[in-house]
Amino acid sequence: MGSLTYDRVVVEIDDRTLEHLQLVIAQKLRRSESFLLSWQDSAAVGSGRSSIWMNPAIPLYFKYAGGHAAKLNRQWIEDLSCSANSAQGLVIVSEAGSLPATTPTSRPKTTIEARATARTDTVLV
Repeated sequence: MGSLTYDRVVVEIDDRTLEHLQLVIAQKLRRSESFLLSWQDSAAVGSGRSSIWMNPAIPLYFKYAGGHAAKLNRQWIEDLSCSANSAQGLVIVSEAGSLPATTPTSRPKTTIEARATARTDTVLV
């Protein structure tokens, strides 16, 4: 289980999903575009839904648990990119829901764990 850290929020996401999200998020932020990132919360953090406003000015950190890069699913990346460019923003959906015949409203959402942490300044050496 990897994680995405944004400001004081740590979102735990499986490595495969995180790798696909990193490509889509980096593409948006590289163009200096802000957007909404939303996901379905797991029962461990109270269920429900969560969203964060992604802005290029705020540092973002991707941490992977595994050491190997996954083979990427081009269709899933395209679906996530289309979502990121919509008024609704980037909604994390499962890879299984990323089929050409499905509509964004019928795709299953991926359940994610997120927690707020105390902000600490880290110095990289």
